[in-house]
Amino acid sequence: MVGMSLVGVRPSGLQPQLPSLRGGVMRRIRCGIAEASGEPAPLGQKTRYNDGIFEKAFMSLFARKMEKYADPGGGGKGRAKKGWWEWGYDYESFVDVSRRVMQRRSRYQQQQVVREVLLSMLPPGAPAQFRKLFPPTKWAAEFNAALTVPFFDWLVGPSEVVEVEVNGVKQKSGVHIKKCRYLENSGCVGMCVNMCKIPTQDFFTNEFGLPLTMTPNFEDMSCDMVYGQAPPTFEEDPVSKQPCYEDICSMAKSSSSVCPKLQA
Repeated sequence: MVGMSLVGVRPSGLQPQLPSLRGGVMRRIRCGIAEASGEPAPLGQKTRYNDGIFEKAFMSLFARKMEKYADPGGGGKGRAKKGWWEWGYDYESFVDVSRRVMQRRSRYQQQQVVREVLLSMLPPGAPAQFRKLFPPTKWAAEFNAALTVPFFDWLVGPSEVVEVEVNGVKQKSGVHIKKCRYLENSGCVGMCVNMCKIPTQDFFTNEFGLPLTMTPNFEDMSCDMVYGQAPPTFEEDPVSKQPCYEDICSMAKSSSSVCPKLQA
């Protein structure tokens, strides 16, 4: 999803600099945690955020794009139509729209909806432009990792760039998400995998030509992203056998050893 912010950025010179993560515009669009510690709440507690105008703008933009695919009979806060001038979507209603998109759709259909939403937010020819500006190099992977931290704080919560090893080469193209806001608020393994992990990996790898692997940790709700690393097939990915959060997911089935939304 970071590509939506990058397609209009043209690196200059032979040695382009990675963007600074301090101050300026990037800092202003980052979400604020309302916890006294300044860190995500411990597992089992929901982290409180202070969302500003930029965060609500992104939530509203994504939610409105997804609303056309949402089940109208699913209820929820995001059901009422809102004008473009209204900042009517908070994070809870954004997640509710995602949940209604899942209803009555197979795993593959859910992922295709996310792909269509992402494409609808890009100008014509954007994927081709991205491939030209950001070929799958170490620098491109590190650049995308650096942009992910400030621009998608509103979606996944606090994160940081970390050093990883890709094909035997150490590079700072990893992003560690401390406690994913999307997973924390949805409480749904299927939503994490079908509405975020798989379609985002697929979009970067196949549309933008920059491999991306996302590895959610369902024990502590953290997640690791590695730009430049090709993702495994779904069948080979450990998430394909992940059970539900029985105690917090409204769609969980206690009799199933694997999340039902990963089987459909």
